[in-house]
Amino acid sequence: MRFILASASPQRRELLKGLGMAFDVVPSGVDESAYEDKDPAKRAQVLARMKAEDVQRAHSDCWVLGCDTLVVASDGTLLEKPKDAAEAEKMLRLQSGAISVIHSGLCLIGPSSRAEGISSSRVHFKKLSEEEIAWWIGTGQWKDRSGAFQIDGKGQLMIEHLEGDFTSVVGLPVFLLGELMKKTGVNFNVAP
Repeated sequence: MRFILASASPQRRELLKGLGMAFDVVPSGVDESAYEDKDPAKRAQVLARMKAEDVQRAHSDCWVLGCDTLVVASDGTLLEKPKDAAEAEKMLRLQSGAISVIHSGLCLIGPSSRAEGISSSRVHFKKLSEEEIAWWIGTGQWKDRSGAFQIDGKGQLMIEHLEGDFTSVVGLPVFLLGELMKKTGVNFNVAP
């Protein structure tokens, strides 16, 4: 049975490849701003569902995985994808020396069943100097990333400590995916 990732994220693709899964990529056309609920855990879960449903409508005979990841700063500010470098700098200053909570929602929909869930982790940022913030902005890796950071690659240099699932912070909680696959009775040649 065909498996589709409803996301263009290269990080999510790499995580699925690491599991040895065969899959296609069909990014969802969902307008995230159309869903207005600001509760971050609920928002991540509902957006993951909306993305999976959007792609599954056109591919009803396939299994579709929708994903969404949201970052919440220590003061409760929801940090979605920055619009520009100035907004990214502001997000980094807000997270510098603080703890952000990352919520990653998944929704797996197939022809006969569905399952969804959320994985939440806490990321402890080091105290970032203005030079470190400028360096990160210069990498361009803040673009299209909730909270203006990523925990893989060079982004690890900004993180002191992680409580939770590394893959969840990357954007696709692998353990949760395995649990959803068990619930739906699908394994895509992934053990256990």
